[in-house]
Amino acid sequence: MSLTRPRILVIDDEPQIHRFLGPALDAAGYEPLRADSGQEGLRGIATWSPDAVVLDLGLPDMDGKDVLIRARDFYEGPILILSARDREAEKIQALDNGANDYLEKPFGVGELLARLRAALRQRASAKAPLGPIRSGEVEIDLEKHRVTRGGEVVKVSPKEFELLARLALGHGKLLTHRDLLVAVWGPAHATDTQYLRVFVGQLRQKLEADPARPKIIETEPGVGYRFIAD
Repeated sequence: MSLTRPRILVIDDEPQIHRFLGPALDAAGYEPLRADSGQEGLRGIATWSPDAVVLDLGLPDMDGKDVLIRARDFYEGPILILSARDREAEKIQALDNGANDYLEKPFGVGELLARLRAALRQRASAKAPLGPIRSGEVEIDLEKHRVTRGGEVVKVSPKEFELLARLALGHGKLLTHRDLLVAVWGPAHATDTQYLRVFVGQLRQKLEADPARPKIIETEPGVGYRFIAD
């Protein structure tokens, strides 16, 4: 992170996006940086080493997905995608290519700032010592492989724990079905989404106050899941 204010590079060719997002970022305690094209954005990432990047997919000189792929060759910070494209396939491809999150246009500034905070927390926690992760009454002790709810131990199978740990270590990042399936069950099961639904359902029964209205493991329909930590 920067020694002063965290720097956020916004790569978007729409002047109105910069006009309202720049002041909003500034008011939230960030230093906004601007790029109006893909090439300018890549130069900006290399030159400024921003703490996070907000990237539009519809750029005038190159597709934002190509910017994302090229940026991931040398940049490890959070990249949040903005796009008017609402197809699930676009979201999944962007996330699989290394994006941390995805917002559809039009979007609310409040939501973008919340997603940005989550991505920056995830980045900071990745560098921090591994400790328990909490969500309400639920605590996941990654070192001891133990899950408790309200102080009581919750019995989970090894696969359930592995899936829960993978979600929790995302610290709010949206993880695609494919991400989770490959990480927990291996590449041969990359498309077996029914496995995932069953195991997520089992975890919700054990952890959520109301499994029908989950607040710990959220669903992004057709895309994946997100763990909501304290």
